[in-house]
Amino acid sequence: MDKFKTVLNIASKQTNLGFGAVALMTAGGEQIFSSVAFRCPCNELNFYYGMVFLLVPALALLLLGYILSKKTWKMLTGLLYHREKLGKWKHLSVIIKTFIQVSVTAMVAPSSWIAVALLSGNYFECAMTGINVTAYNQHVCKEKEATEDCVKKLHKFPCERSNDEVLKTLRAQSQILGWLVITAIMLSSLLFICVARCTSPISYQQLKFWRVYAQEESDLMDSYTNKHAKLLADRNLNSFFNETKPENITTPSNKAWEKISALYTFSTKDHYYSTLHRHVEANSQTETEMRLMSVRSNESTDNPVVLHFVDGGMMPI
Repeated sequence: MDKFKTVLNIASKQTNLGFGAVALMTAGGEQIFSSVAFRCPCNELNFYYGMVFLLVPALALLLLGYILSKKTWKMLTGLLYHREKLGKWKHLSVIIKTFIQVSVTAMVAPSSWIAVALLSGNYFECAMTGINVTAYNQHVCKEKEATEDCVKKLHKFPCERSNDEVLKTLRAQSQILGWLVITAIMLSSLLFICVARCTSPISYQQLKFWRVYAQEESDLMDSYTNKHAKLLADRNLNSFFNETKPENITTPSNKAWEKISALYTFSTKDHYYSTLHRHVEANSQTETEMRLMSVRSNESTDNPVVLHFVDGGMMPI
């Protein structure tokens, strides 16, 4: 379990290394899943069986990507409690953009699963031998002398392995689709990164520092949370069993927790790297400066795409 957590921690870093780790884990899982669990039934269920193995695991990985993202839960927690904000277009647009950013990250694993599954060809081969489309079946069997007999027995080909010409055609189609998926993913990712960097109001070195800071803050927040919770629980249990007066332990207020749990909003008028950074700096100011800071925060703009990694870490397991 510790090794599994280590891999997830690496994958949670939204960098080429993190995305590459997710893709490799997904590819390895697909190969194991295909060799151990997949058995084409070679009957009228071929199409449904093949498509389920191709798409359902991808859907599960997509949902897992949403579940593991901290930004998902920051966006949803207390949403109905502050439902009056949902009627405001500015707040709604932030939610929509956040959902798109989370979706882009969550799509890495399912798209990798589909691409690898298409390259192997097993699922596609099983599914397309069970498709009930006469024109397509005749197209696949067009090089067979007994075309009608081929169409009738097409669903049995994955098990019999006696019609290599047809199976090679299906596998070739599957691999072509697989490479098209990989190409589309790489081109769209490159385009997304180029647009994000070209429209970035942050310099390269500051962006690099910001990314490191966001990761360090996330890691230390988990460490401090565990340490403080353990200290408070120990204090309460010690007071309960020994019937003594509890020691004074300061815990952040509900308002403070709410402020640091909000989604980060970028502003060119300040240099805060997270909601926690903004809250700490605000508390160190005088009341007058805090009022001025409140005015500045209202002038905030939408987050640049290049800052999508802020608040975007993975949920701890």
